Amino acid sequence: MSAPRSTGTTPSPAGTPAPGGLVERRSIEAVPDAERHGRPFSQFTLWCGANLQITAVVTGALAVVLGADAFWSLIGLLLGNLLGGAVMALHSAQGPRLGLPQMISSRAQFGVHGAIVPLVCVVVMYVGFFASGTVLAGQAVGHLTHLGDVTGIVVFALTAVVGYRVIHRLGRVASVVGALAFLYLGVRLLQRVPLGDLLADHSFHLPAFLLAISLSASWQLAFGPYVADYSRYLPRDTSAGATFWCTLGGTVLGSQWSMAFGALAAAASAGAIAGDEVGYVVGLGGTGIIASVLYFVIALGKLTINVLNTYGGFMSVLTGVTGFRGQRTLSRRGRAGYVLAIMLAGTIVALLGRGDFLDSFSTFLLFLLIFFTPWSAINLVDYYVIAKERYDLPALSDPNGRYGGWRWRAITTYVLGILVQLPFISTEFYTGPLVDPLGGADISWIIGLVVPAALYALLARGDRAARVPEEMIWGAVDNPDDTLPPAAAGYKAALVGEATG
Repeated sequence: MSAPRSTGTTPSPAGTPAPGGLVERRSIEAVPDAERHGRPFSQFTLWCGANLQITAVVTGALAVVLGADAFWSLIGLLLGNLLGGAVMALHSAQGPRLGLPQMISSRAQFGVHGAIVPLVCVVVMYVGFFASGTVLAGQAVGHLTHLGDVTGIVVFALTAVVGYRVIHRLGRVASVVGALAFLYLGVRLLQRVPLGDLLADHSFHLPAFLLAISLSASWQLAFGPYVADYSRYLPRDTSAGATFWCTLGGTVLGSQWSMAFGALAAAASAGAIAGDEVGYVVGLGGTGIIASVLYFVIALGKLTINVLNTYGGFMSVLTGVTGFRGQRTLSRRGRAGYVLAIMLAGTIVALLGRGDFLDSFSTFLLFLLIFFTPWSAINLVDYYVIAKERYDLPALSDPNGRYGGWRWRAITTYVLGILVQLPFISTEFYTGPLVDPLGGADISWIIGLVVPAALYALLARGDRAARVPEEMIWGAVDNPDDTLPPAAAGYKAALVGEATG
């Protein structure tokens, strides 16, 4: 999981580079019509390619490792990808209309300052996926250099720091090569292992089946906080339906291929995949030079992904910081400090969690599900039901505007949405009291979507008249520099730098 690399007409997460720079020209302001281009199908290729990667493979393998048979794992993973992907695609459909990063639009629900509440969870997500990618890439580097996993993790992390700028340039190449590699591995698995034997066991266990759904749903829902960061570059008149279906089709196809491969590989491994996930997967592709190429491709793919995870974490931190401090500039030293802090945190987590990676990663995915489902419910109900796609874009940067600094209706709903899931959660460190009566099934994420959606729909009507404009208020979208308040202007100045920045 990570921010995907651009594979077509949609800009990369670095957006439109500034002259001489590699970082985003447009940050938290709306993208002007003159800078928008592309077709909805670009979202299909983007999200399909983004999901053809080793971490998605491991997510599918988890379904089998944690108790499900291959047959029902495939069905459960598909259901989770469809359900979670539908929620994610609804977020994507907001992009062309608003032209904003996803988490900036959350200010309409949580307030200009209150958006920091879900932003904290987003930063944790970026650090966690940086860590998981570092563990898997460290395994690849360790095999490639014969230096072991720990050294591989450290070498990989240092490479990410030193090669930050070069990796941005290699992103598209790594995306295509990585997608081809995982397509090859999938074909090789089906050639080497009798598919009928892997799917012969049809015994159904509800808790394991629901866990498979939860794993793939959490994978998709974790894209929600930044999926619109890509679709916002499409023309404003792009059909919301076309954006939805292209995003959904791409993310389900790519993730289901990777996860199905992971589930079947885990079933064929008879437990051997645990502890050396990358080594086992590469072994399916061949030995010698083929194995070396596959290790390199996996490491390169995770390198580009981790750089973008770092950049996404940096953007999220800066969004929160500028909302409170209203600073106009951020020095190069300050930018470097944020980026290095995120990389260091992710590397430390990787080193601490490498020994029991599969269990740690499954816990992390379920953790994301607990905190992101209420946010998704609030954001989607507000945009589609309460505001009916009408926001005041300039007010999203003004704590004294119609959205205020803190919106307690949304914050209260979000907190209650987390708490209401606790009786239904089943993890290694905590099991809710209602799990056993349900036969061991974890349905917390369903509760986390339905209850906050209903509660917020009720509470948000109380201030709807004051908060929702008669029609969309764009502001000076064609020249956003003229209308940016100090905080937003500072954000942009912080991100636009020279080539040596």
